Amino acid sequence: MLRVGSVVLRVDDLERQTQFWTAALDYLPRDEQSDDFVLLRPRDGVGPNLSLDLRHSAVQVPPRIHLDLYAEDQTREVARLIGLGATEVQWDKRPPDADYVILADPEGNRFCVVDAG
Repeated sequence: MLRVGSVVLRVDDLERQTQFWTAALDYLPRDEQSDDFVLLRPRDGVGPNLSLDLRHSAVQVPPRIHLDLYAEDQTREVARLIGLGATEVQWDKRPPDADYVILADPEGNRFCVVDAG
């Protein structure tokens, strides 16, 4: 049996992205760290890890893969994430009744905040 253990995200600024994603997801960095890789794990131990790999990679638009983050209070979470440094992404093909908001992290990596309420 397989399960997702970690999603790896390439980043240019490891420190900034670590700060953003730990705050965004309430994750903690693993005790062992290196200068070019940080594994972030869920504080409560439930769910996949998010690993940040210091390796330049051009942001692809549209992205080949992105995270869908589920929120009980989507409006509050979107505002909180924007306060942490995310930006809202406008997409002309997004349906007016969409249950998601597209955001980008400080380096432009896109993710969706889905209304799970």
